Amino acid sequence: MNHTPVKLGPLALLLTVISICLTILSILSYTTAGADDRLAQRYAQTTSQRYELEVMGQEALAEFPAGFEADSSQSAEEGAVWKTIQLDDLTLVIGAVPEGDGSPRVVAWEMNREWNQDTQINNLWDGSGN
Repeated sequence: MNHTPVKLGPLALLLTVISICLTILSILSYTTAGADDRLAQRYAQTTSQRYELEVMGQEALAEFPAGFEADSSQSAEEGAVWKTIQLDDLTLVIGAVPEGDGSPRVVAWEMNREWNQDTQINNLWDGSGN
């Protein structure tokens, strides 16, 4: 019996390339999942803070006009009184006008996050001649 030898060179090369591709894809999948998890955690924390601030704002409106004060820098409506509530880096600004029966009519409900621009950009040419 005459046996023909099986050439394993091309098959071994193909399996090596497939193994490398699968390894790279698994590493990319793992890092993407980790980034998605961090983003989801950050979003959950922000949403939780926003809801907590909303509750604090509703409680402040329930005690209206206690804690509200006139602010001439705000120009939403004449006769409005204002309250600012801060929680970490979130700020809720509430503007309300007292109605005839003593209940408030909300004219402003603005939620803002303090943001500071990063003015330093690493290794970027600023256009100066030096």
